[in-house]
Amino acid sequence: MSDSFDLLVVGTGSAATSAAFDCREAGWRVGVVDSRPFGGTCALRGCDPKKVLVGAAELYDWARRMSGKGLAFDGVSIDWASLMDFKRGFTEPFPGRMESAFREAGISAFHGEARFSGKETLRVGDRELSARYFLIACGSEPAPLGIPGERHLVRSDQFLDLSSLPRRVVFVGGGYIAVEFANVAARAGAEVTILHRGERLLKGFDPDLSEEVRHACEEAGIAVVLDASVERVEKGGSGSTVFYGRASERLSVEADLVVHSAGRIPEIGSLGLDAAGVSYDERGVIVDEYLQSVTNPRVYAAGDCARTPGMPLTPVAVAEGSAAGRNMLGGAKIKVDYTAIPTVVFSIPPLASVGLSVEEATRRGTRFRLNRADTAGWYSSRRTNLRHSGYKVLIEEGTGRLLGAHLLGSHAEEVINLFSLAIQTGMTAEELKGRIYSYPTSVSDIRYML
Repeated sequence: MSDSFDLLVVGTGSAATSAAFDCREAGWRVGVVDSRPFGGTCALRGCDPKKVLVGAAELYDWARRMSGKGLAFDGVSIDWASLMDFKRGFTEPFPGRMESAFREAGISAFHGEARFSGKETLRVGDRELSARYFLIACGSEPAPLGIPGERHLVRSDQFLDLSSLPRRVVFVGGGYIAVEFANVAARAGAEVTILHRGERLLKGFDPDLSEEVRHACEEAGIAVVLDASVERVEKGGSGSTVFYGRASERLSVEADLVVHSAGRIPEIGSLGLDAAGVSYDERGVIVDEYLQSVTNPRVYAAGDCARTPGMPLTPVAVAEGSAAGRNMLGGAKIKVDYTAIPTVVFSIPPLASVGLSVEEATRRGTRFRLNRADTAGWYSSRRTNLRHSGYKVLIEEGTGRLLGAHLLGSHAEEVINLFSLAIQTGMTAEELKGRIYSYPTSVSDIRYML
């Protein structure tokens, strides 16, 4: 059985659907393929369900901080089972809605694992599909750790669907997945340990603010073990034992649940890219500035499985998917602007970043002024008894243009968007400072950061 399309999309997440609907609206015959429930990582296994859990943890933490300051904290707790039910109210209907949206748009939807059988053909089960163009937008998966007992670790998507929360939880890794989920689990009553082989948490974020996040984690009861190289995981009758090395010591920690949070890689290993003549490496499908494969012009890639300058973020995937679709429709003309894209760790409190870091600006030889402060004593932090907050803002010498901003504290995930807009539009610090903001708000603090 053979079917022919103008565009076949592998994946049904943010990047995939952006291109699929745009091309279908232009009159193309479009098909999508996914071996998992339709909807992709963000809606089903990542950002959206995670934020539901983080929201409950933030409310819990706010109430705890305000205990004796207008709130009685006695009896406040997270009901894990009902929180999971609430979360499923968002995730469970989504695949059905996605399938209906494809059907109503006239997009052919295929359930199954996709594998290229040639430069112009893709097999899904016993069906061979051909197309003028292909878009690879199938996201990422946990990176292999290469340690004995790795099979005993659960993935982040499995953690997000736990019917009950085990008493002892160990996170292997120290990136955003570990920090976010550890904060949720700790507020829900688990004994939590983070084992991270690096010298600090959250590589890629400002080191001083990352250190404040570590202190906040430890105050929440999370054991953060740095320079810890996990060597193996052994399953026993009552749980698991995680063995790790630290300096010259060999140590271990007991757990009822061990979570893989040590990074992700493009999920392209089963696609048969060699048969399609598509070049790739450990960072994904190798594409040019228009998201087109450098070795097979029929193939485009977007999102977490494409090797681009963009960070693995949902808004980046949407932008890349949209650009890839428009480039296929009208020739290679659209480039994604990767400047000033904000990124957030939904820790408690959240950590947000946009633009140049101090290290990057210094390495480039850029002359800049650095404004920085611990803001735990500011009104916006004191009114909620928040002990860990601060900022760094980089301003270019001579021009006064904003180069970067790094924020830790309440609503940092929202305030960072104003800094992003200012950097993208070339605003100076004085121009941003001169705006009149609603007060008292976290946004009004911008004036004091500049």
